[in-house]
Amino acid sequence: MPDTIDSPFRAAIEALVHADHGDPFSVLGPHPGPGGTWQVRALFPGATRLEIIAREGGEVLAEGRLVHPDGFWLAELDEERRDYKLRLDFGHGPVEFEDTYRFGPWLGELDLHLMGEGNHERIWERLGAHVVEHDGVGGTVFTVWAPSARKVSVVGDFCTWDGRRLPMRKHQGIGVWELFVPHVSHGDRYKFEIKGPRGEMLPWKADPVAFYAEHPPATASVVHGLPHWDWSDAAWRDRRAAANDRKAPISIYEVHMGSWKRGDGNRYLTYRELADQLVPYVKEMGFTHIEMLPITEFPFDGSWGYQPVGLFAPTSRFGTPEDFKYFVEACHKAGLGLLLDWVPGHFPTDAHGLGLFDGTHLYEHADPRQGFHQDWNTLIYNYGRREVRNFLLGNALYWMDRFHLDGLRVDAVASMLYLDYSRKAGEWVPNQFGGRENLEAIDVLRRMNELAYGHHPGTMTVAEESTAWPGVSRPTYLGGLGFGFKWNMGWMHDTLNYMSQDPIHRRWHHHNLTFGLLYAFSENFILPLSHDEVVHGKGSLLNKMPGDRWQKFANLRAYYGFMWTHPGKKLLFMGGEFAQEREWSHDRGLDWFLLDLPEHQGLRDLVRDLNILYRDNPALHRLDCEPEGFEWLEGNDAENSVLAFRRTDGEGRSVVTVCNFTPLPRHNYRVGVPAPGRYVERLNTDAAQYGGSNVGNGGAVDAGDIPAHGRPFSLNLTLPPLGTLVLELEQ
Repeated sequence: MPDTIDSPFRAAIEALVHADHGDPFSVLGPHPGPGGTWQVRALFPGATRLEIIAREGGEVLAEGRLVHPDGFWLAELDEERRDYKLRLDFGHGPVEFEDTYRFGPWLGELDLHLMGEGNHERIWERLGAHVVEHDGVGGTVFTVWAPSARKVSVVGDFCTWDGRRLPMRKHQGIGVWELFVPHVSHGDRYKFEIKGPRGEMLPWKADPVAFYAEHPPATASVVHGLPHWDWSDAAWRDRRAAANDRKAPISIYEVHMGSWKRGDGNRYLTYRELADQLVPYVKEMGFTHIEMLPITEFPFDGSWGYQPVGLFAPTSRFGTPEDFKYFVEACHKAGLGLLLDWVPGHFPTDAHGLGLFDGTHLYEHADPRQGFHQDWNTLIYNYGRREVRNFLLGNALYWMDRFHLDGLRVDAVASMLYLDYSRKAGEWVPNQFGGRENLEAIDVLRRMNELAYGHHPGTMTVAEESTAWPGVSRPTYLGGLGFGFKWNMGWMHDTLNYMSQDPIHRRWHHHNLTFGLLYAFSENFILPLSHDEVVHGKGSLLNKMPGDRWQKFANLRAYYGFMWTHPGKKLLFMGGEFAQEREWSHDRGLDWFLLDLPEHQGLRDLVRDLNILYRDNPALHRLDCEPEGFEWLEGNDAENSVLAFRRTDGEGRSVVTVCNFTPLPRHNYRVGVPAPGRYVERLNTDAAQYGGSNVGNGGAVDAGDIPAHGRPFSLNLTLPPLGTLVLELEQ
């Protein structure tokens, strides 16, 4: 190194060439030189020649000289010039570059202020990799939050993955690093090379706010920018609020996108293929919504998406973000709402992910009693840190804003609410009041719901919450968490337990069917038969049913009839509609060949007809969440395993459901009703078209004036074996 380089400058150059300088703009780029001259300084390891040329015309303004053998160059100009480019030779002929370090900051003062506060509600517009034009030059600006890092560089295809080449500018005080890199554009792969606070080199990190990523198991982020789309779903969005309302018929088809159906060679279907195949299928089946298991980018197929590392990127397994928007729009054009399974409760420990992101416990708690999930070997977000809170809240809004999603189903809410979730005494840290409630997580959930409903009216949020936490689906101004709906996990466990019993023993478990009505209207409930019930050795829904093959199907048909007429919105995991026999596996498609068998086709026809009945009859959905819409007619006949109830819409329409959960037909079974008239048999799960024995009531029954069950009128019914009847009072 020439002796003309003074000691402080020499030290700065040494730090730069060893990728250990935290303020590269103080050294690189254009700077005043000695004696009124102007210098341009550049770091290009491997270059054999450098020239400074005019941006217009290409005139050579100065020759660079190598002042450090590891690639630090310095060129001296007679006057200040910023309208220049770099011409370099790496031994293969000259190439021209814009000088990254001649460009000023991209982030504005307001953005920096809001980020520092943790209140930037459109954080995705500033963090991540954005394809922009900066000072008249096209390129990509990279921004990342890493406050404790000593140095952050962008590495990627565009710099031969050399962490010395593109060190970033740090905004002191808020810990956000940024760098505009000219000519980098869509499709370039990148990561961040970070030195921790003690100078330790960390594993290369994927961008936490990347909008696209490599197909796993590759782990690089991909420059994509915020994908543009000319939306044409205004008609759906105009009526979305009505479709998502607690008085609306909501029947959700839960889907794992990678295993609903596979293509040739067991390949994944693309988002566009799913739009063309899944969407019309769900529409034909009468469902109103699709709920996707998480499609936010995740490294391990076996996590089903529940261990994401890229919360802002739709997984590249099925295509690009634009392809995913095509899928969303196809749903909306078909009149289907689309919900995303959202995972703010934890994240995996993969080296390229969020854990120890800047060499400190940045996104997660440092104390494993707060920051580590023992059940899933994952890390827990530090909800009390304003930047982490901003990251999660911004992500929730991002999916609704940029992708027009109609709602979020929030995973594992119970694990967020309780500090002692799945922990023994001494394994958790009480809150400031000595309690077990996670006050910071509660605040994040409440704020998420306020922002979602405030910024995107007509959307819905759904909590998977398995405890008796009060007010999950009550407004925050009334002290609730603010969700629109809550999964009724208790109903699911109780009723599946009942259905698994041999009919001869069901009399002893009758309360499992009736207990749910004691709390059915304490929340806005969804009745879930989800993916969780058909994995980990639990078998399929069909194989939970007792008896021979005919009885298994009859039991499942009767159970669906009970579920679809019971108060609460509906959710069914894919394959349940046609009685998938094998336990679900994420590694293969569903067993669609089963539809060649009449009993499976019959069950699918039943689910379609139940959806249509539920959708078209207000008595079955309008007061799903109101006690006024439900009345027991017979809830105590445990001896015969029969129950009967009435649903109303509050405006005169009335439906009676009668279930017989034994394999014996029951003749002359009298059910009291409050009103006279003709009761039409709208649906019989034992009908021959569904695979049943066709025991029924000839299509209709007149209510006689014989009192029963405390009502002045009654129906004299034939109850089919293992069957559910749905009868509607004729208007």
